[in-house]
Amino acid sequence: MYLFQKIEEAAVRYNDARKNIGDFLLLKKSKIRDYSMQQIAEQTYTSKTTLFRYAQSMGYSGWKEFLQDFLEEANYTENHYSEVDPNLPFMPNDTTESIVKKITKIQIESLEETADQIDTYALDKATSMILSSRYIVLFGISPNNLLGRVLKRKMESIGIIMSVASVDESGMVSAALKEGDCAVIVSYSGNNDLREPMKYIKPLKDRGVNLIGITGGGNNYIRQNIDCVLTISSRERLYSKISNFTSEESIMHIFNLLYACCFAQNFDENYTHKVQNSQELEYRRNASLYSMREGEFDDLKE
Repeated sequence: MYLFQKIEEAAVRYNDARKNIGDFLLLKKSKIRDYSMQQIAEQTYTSKTTLFRYAQSMGYSGWKEFLQDFLEEANYTENHYSEVDPNLPFMPNDTTESIVKKITKIQIESLEETADQIDTYALDKATSMILSSRYIVLFGISPNNLLGRVLKRKMESIGIIMSVASVDESGMVSAALKEGDCAVIVSYSGNNDLREPMKYIKPLKDRGVNLIGITGGGNNYIRQNIDCVLTISSRERLYSKISNFTSEESIMHIFNLLYACCFAQNFDENYTHKVQNSQELEYRRNASLYSMREGEFDDLKE
């Protein structure tokens, strides 16, 4: 969880000085450097002492250290991405053409950020865990568990049986996993060990279950307790956004990479298996475009 997200989480969770300070910081971002500590205290109806304590609640020794990290994060975000805000990528006066361009832009940036942050060692390790495990279960709350069903279908197309635990039954499913099984834990914030799916991590580890974490950047509970972690593009706020445009794109990219790496380990066998299954199970499909048809026009290519 990045600092911006920790600030927003505190602002939403607490209706006190943490909300006033957090809202002001997130509004000003890099412009906060133009304010003195006294001015920030006045603008947030707090005091210097309160600001000092706020910084400590975020894990810093004081306000100066907190502000340095805050400005670095703000500058990085502003200098490495387009001006399209992933939380509010369009406004009421935007045209349809403008919305198309903006949504496309932030999703492309999400893919690029995901690729830049991929730890290939962790990806190889996750692939090995999936291929060597008896049972594979993906845990996550909506919409992550819904996206997981796409990965489930792809894995099953090459003979890898994966299930997605429903939230209502995730506790029972997690308790059934044993050593030699694999749990894929998906959470954008990855930081609340009292709720699903993070609360299952410790008992799963204690039973020797292989664990793969998929979560946002920065330090959080998942990173502290799972050795194999893949990073989601993390520019979205936790709450104040139109939709999960960039994080969903990032999660699907990670899922596609996991599937592709599993496929590549036994490429010839998987390709044959998938094509034969498609021919047997999807024979009712009838493509109207010549470029999508298979077999009929192969002689025209010679």
